[in-house]
Amino acid sequence: MYRNKFITIMFSYYVTAMDYERLCKDILNLDPKIRFAGICDETGETKYGGQREGVRNLLSAEETKKSNLQALARWGLRNVLAPKIGKGRYSMAEYEKIKRITAPLENYHLLLVTTEVEADHGRIIDNILQLLPS
Repeated sequence: MYRNKFITIMFSYYVTAMDYERLCKDILNLDPKIRFAGICDETGETKYGGQREGVRNLLSAEETKKSNLQALARWGLRNVLAPKIGKGRYSMAEYEKIKRITAPLENYHLLLVTTEVEADHGRIIDNILQLLPS
């Protein structure tokens, strides 16, 4: 019994991990102006995905984790209002140097996508939402 439960858990983890990696690759393939597609867990650690080849990081690893934790906290605040306005699907912020799109996933994971400022974020968001489970 224990062995079967362990195998089921490991298989579920493996399938999820593979799906998240595939999702990040598919997102990077949507548009050459997408700089980064990754998924972080509740600790703020980026567990899947990564930077497009040839793109320079703007944040250090420590700054990225801090930014991820801030994004997770903002989604926590949004979820407080979800019973009244519905569950959030995505969020987008534009900075001077990048645009950042976030979307909540299951198991306290968060999808993080950054693009160049001149990217067509509306089209990119629509395409990302088509890739996410409903």
